Amino acid sequence: MPSIPTDAALLDLAVSLAERAAAAILAVKRAGFAVERKRDTSPVTKADRIAEALIVEGLRAAVPAIPVVAEEEVAAGIVTVPGDVYWLVDPLDGTREFATGRPHYTVNIGLVRGGRPVLGAVAVPETGEVFGGRVGAPAFKRDAAGQRAIAVRRPPQEGLVVMGSRHYAGDPRIAEFLQGRKVARIENIGSAVKVLRVAEGVADLHPRFVPTMEWDTAAPQAVLEAAGGSLRLWDGGVMPYGKPGWENPPYVVTGAA
Repeated sequence: MPSIPTDAALLDLAVSLAERAAAAILAVKRAGFAVERKRDTSPVTKADRIAEALIVEGLRAAVPAIPVVAEEEVAAGIVTVPGDVYWLVDPLDGTREFATGRPHYTVNIGLVRGGRPVLGAVAVPETGEVFGGRVGAPAFKRDAAGQRAIAVRRPPQEGLVVMGSRHYAGDPRIAEFLQGRKVARIENIGSAVKVLRVAEGVADLHPRFVPTMEWDTAAPQAVLEAAGGSLRLWDGGVMPYGKPGWENPPYVVTGAA
């Protein structure tokens, strides 16, 4: 059986593929594209498919022993048996943002082991940012200014910066949850960027009341936890991975206590 690379090498692989996928997505955007609908009516574009093919082929060629579960393959009915260790890939998290010309979309590549995300790479194509994190090592951010470690922050005296979802900005549960808390502002945007902003210490809280999929959260959760933050179920429990149907229940993302 082929040997499995170290987690550091696997993270390097994920970061490299996330960067390449981000470049491919921007190329599709420049060339123009049409928006289609999947069976569940969610949007999909040529960029989703090109980015996923690039990532999946790269992962399987480099580490054939680790299964890959990818969003568009699952949508097409391709069933991958995950095993104890597997990749979770969302080639374009925030397709609605991408399709409408907004900048808040990401490329997510996470590795799950024993039901927990242990490393992840997340690229933000529009800004040129790439985030990485793995268990036992500091999280980092790479952009035009270079690479540096990132960490969550303690909430500032002026109040919490809360990351909300653009598509559920009117959800009354958000106001109910924030009642009694000192809030500086709420920013409503799309995709895993919300989690990244908590991870790098420019936001403090992200409550999520509607379901997501495991490929939406695995990579950003790995970055967040490497940065000292937490993604937990509403009852305080740990988010499980490898669930039937890959659907996540609601959760809350926090920075430093």
